[in-house]
Amino acid sequence: MDWHIRFDDAQGRLELLDQRFLPVREDWFYCTDTASTIYALQTMVVRGAPAIGVTAAYGCWLAAREAGATAGPAEEDWRPCLDALLTDLENARPTAVNLAWAVRRMRAAWGPEQGLDALCASWLALAKEIHDEDKRFCRRLGAVGAAVIDDGDTVMTHCNAGALATADYGTALGVIRGAWDAGKRNIRVIANETRPFLQGARLTAWELAKDGIPVKVACDNACALLMKKGLVQKVVVGADRIAANGDAANKIGTLGVAILAQHFGVPFYVAAPLSTIDPATPDGDAIPIEDRTPREVTHVGATQIVPDGVEVYNMAFDPTPAALIAGIITEVGILRPPYGESILKAFGAE
Repeated sequence: MDWHIRFDDAQGRLELLDQRFLPVREDWFYCTDTASTIYALQTMVVRGAPAIGVTAAYGCWLAAREAGATAGPAEEDWRPCLDALLTDLENARPTAVNLAWAVRRMRAAWGPEQGLDALCASWLALAKEIHDEDKRFCRRLGAVGAAVIDDGDTVMTHCNAGALATADYGTALGVIRGAWDAGKRNIRVIANETRPFLQGARLTAWELAKDGIPVKVACDNACALLMKKGLVQKVVVGADRIAANGDAANKIGTLGVAILAQHFGVPFYVAAPLSTIDPATPDGDAIPIEDRTPREVTHVGATQIVPDGVEVYNMAFDPTPAALIAGIITEVGILRPPYGESILKAFGAE
């Protein structure tokens, strides 16, 4: 399902399957400059940490082209313009660390003596490399994570950490797909609806139904009963940022699922590529939590469900403490507690 993020060389634009309208219709959104890329990121045209990183990489190329067209080709003109556009892009969303990771990786490849044409050429190649890397890493992650799924398991997941949240295959759903591809064809999935944006009901169920993997959607507040009845054997979720100590921020409600999983003895796993681990963030309390528009809570689609004038909370993520996580599934293996040590080893540090 890597077709949901694609780059059109002929048109010079990034094309995104607009996730706001799934599963009812499949529309495309075109990013042609920095503003349209930021809009796509902020309005959830595209979402999911790895997919945000891929989008940001192409967004840097669009920013370079825009800087050249706006400021002119002279070095003293386009460089400050591009620097400002990259800063705006990096700050588009605060929680998903892959956004800043991608922009900083592109910046690191910006040679001080590079002309604009050379920069654009090298950045487009690097953006495509980041895109292809994520496809490979998610496939590896899925193969690694398949080991934690037993044939016959029912796996609960929260939000959408599938192909739509990455370049291909997915993280949490990559683990499920990895188990399925390994011949474990008796697995089942419970997709929590994931209020308020309903990524589980709209996106996870859509992906798995297309793949023919059995899935049922559950109300978020049914998790406790489903676990109590023994209907859940594993929980696998994605992450938007994992701190140096293993605390993991995922879509709001994940913390509650993790607490319930511990209470009922259900192993709780986080699946994410190394690019989602942020060694510079010490713990979950230091992860910035995005506070989104109240309308996502006050309305379901066009239907208003909250009285006028009533305030709401719409914090988009919550951090799950490392103590509740049985393992962090990455492309280089499953990290185990103590996470401070295993994360350092995964990055090649002693």
